[in-house]
Amino acid sequence: MVEAQKWTRRMSNPRLDTAATSDDHVLDIPTTPTAEVRNGIYTFGSHLTPNLLTAVIIASWFMSNTGVLLLNKYLLSFYGYRYPIFLTMLHMLSCASYSYIAINFLEIVPKQHILSKKQFFKIFALCAIFCFSVVCGNTSLRYIPVSFNQAIGATTPFFTAIFAFIITCKKESVKVYFALLPVVFGIVLATNSEPLFNLFGFLVCIGSTAGRALKSVVQGILLTNEAEKLHSMNLLLYIAPMAALILLPFSLYNEGNVARITLEKATTDSFIILLLIGNATVAYLVNLTNFLVTKHTSALTLQVLGNAKAALAAFVSVMVFRNPVTMTGVTGFAVTIMGIVLYSEAKKRSKITTF
Repeated sequence: MVEAQKWTRRMSNPRLDTAATSDDHVLDIPTTPTAEVRNGIYTFGSHLTPNLLTAVIIASWFMSNTGVLLLNKYLLSFYGYRYPIFLTMLHMLSCASYSYIAINFLEIVPKQHILSKKQFFKIFALCAIFCFSVVCGNTSLRYIPVSFNQAIGATTPFFTAIFAFIITCKKESVKVYFALLPVVFGIVLATNSEPLFNLFGFLVCIGSTAGRALKSVVQGILLTNEAEKLHSMNLLLYIAPMAALILLPFSLYNEGNVARITLEKATTDSFIILLLIGNATVAYLVNLTNFLVTKHTSALTLQVLGNAKAALAAFVSVMVFRNPVTMTGVTGFAVTIMGIVLYSEAKKRSKITTF
């Protein structure tokens, strides 16, 4: 905080008000406002200590990520709302609306604009992959437990390494590839011992994981130009409404007049409205907290937290939905997580030795 400064005025004409004391000519200059105050921006959690703020953000990240999985599972499997495409479209509409408010009104990050048709089509390509991944992920929750879903999702680095090699011919060190072996072995153990195994659910979950990995690789290729790079919040602002438009015809074709069905269901059970609004809001909070965790910690921390989240979501799912598990399945999941930790460490050391 800048202290108020004092400025003493020198009298150029001593005949003017000679009886006045020097204090009469001392003017208080107001404290210079900070940039946030001048622009009307107040940093999220500015009244909290840095450590407490980071803890709150990480806790919010855990709750939102675990919450959206459990809500999706409850809606699609237990509540009987069997419309994963329409549910994903609601998520996208929610992300578009909240992103617009966060960027244009709350000014969490500066707004960026699409600069060319070429950049637009690059974003559209990412959007198509993103839609495929999210729809497959939500669809899988109809057929397999959250715990098994998270075990499969933990293999994302394996698919990322494959796509990076196929598309960009990027080779990793031997240690990095060796660290991926426990990831594959663990998921084989978990799959063979899963009591509620469903082949279709397994395949679409694999598709979701592969799509998520493909998006990260393609995003790195398409938006390499500094002028075309978009902040994750701005990228979500443009991808979300595109995704909703892509999903609408697929929802109508595969799920019928789901909007009318939802409205009719709401007339007899108003709880569905609360569920859908809450589910869509939490889906946006997942993206917001991803950004906040990366901003206040690092991308590596986010990756480590992702491994912990998978274990937490699996545990909470078993406690809430009481889906059966076996010791072999738990061992397989633990081996997969261990492989991801080894992979992260090998990647970090590989980058250090490169420079």
